[in-house]
Amino acid sequence: MPILNKDMSLCISLAGRPSNYGTRFHNFLYDEIGLNYIYKAFTTTNITDAIAGVRALGIRGCSVSMPFKEAVIPLVDELEESAAAIDSVNTIVNTDGHLAAANTDYEAVVQLLKNHQLDTSMSVLVRGSGGMAKAVIAAFRGAGFDDLTIVARNAEAGQAIADRYDYPAVTDDPEPGHNLLVNVTPLGMQGADAETLSFSEAHIGAAKQVFDVVALPAETPLIRAAQAANVPTISGSEVFALQAAGQFKRYTGVELTQDQIDRAAAFAREA
Repeated sequence: MPILNKDMSLCISLAGRPSNYGTRFHNFLYDEIGLNYIYKAFTTTNITDAIAGVRALGIRGCSVSMPFKEAVIPLVDELEESAAAIDSVNTIVNTDGHLAAANTDYEAVVQLLKNHQLDTSMSVLVRGSGGMAKAVIAAFRGAGFDDLTIVARNAEAGQAIADRYDYPAVTDDPEPGHNLLVNVTPLGMQGADAETLSFSEAHIGAAKQVFDVVALPAETPLIRAAQAANVPTISGSEVFALQAAGQFKRYTGVELTQDQIDRAAAFAREA
């Protein structure tokens, strides 16, 4: 890392439950490429003042995680198409006090659906109704998946997303049998829910593919259970790497190679 100096660009993350993942990913690449940048994770109980600080202090970039992805919308000056399309933000770029917001989560899921060549005729069961769930569901709709059901503990939030993307929503798990299971909740994330399985073993055993958006740990209880049942998986670390690369380009102007993304993601997972 370069010695801290007055010309150094600062990028940060704001999350309800901060991790070292983004910090290690970005700082690894700043160091390798030789950029005069530094990245630090924060949390806050006052998102309005935090974003005002991003603007006032000239903080170059700000990654936004749960539970702030929708709350920051009225606090920025511009919504890129990726954020406006789903009313959810995960990236803010500050250019001379002008705050532009995007959603690289959405862009990453769109890319992963292409990379894994998932069959659009598959029946999909998505658990979650927050900002990240909105990005995932919008990506599935855009990719042409018509048979998708949303499971949301918050009935109002689940129905709002369902109405927007013309999918059904339920509050209780339907019977096992969906081809693709997608977890977009904190279940399985490091912390209080670390050992919680987001779908039943019966649901996993009946599935053809499992997708867990949780990035830490790399092998969540859902991913481990799917592997044990010989069900192919897509991990949250794949989503994280692609969305972080999108943020990196917006903050620095540097487009990363796949090798750089893979090595930075591997370094981040060592935390």
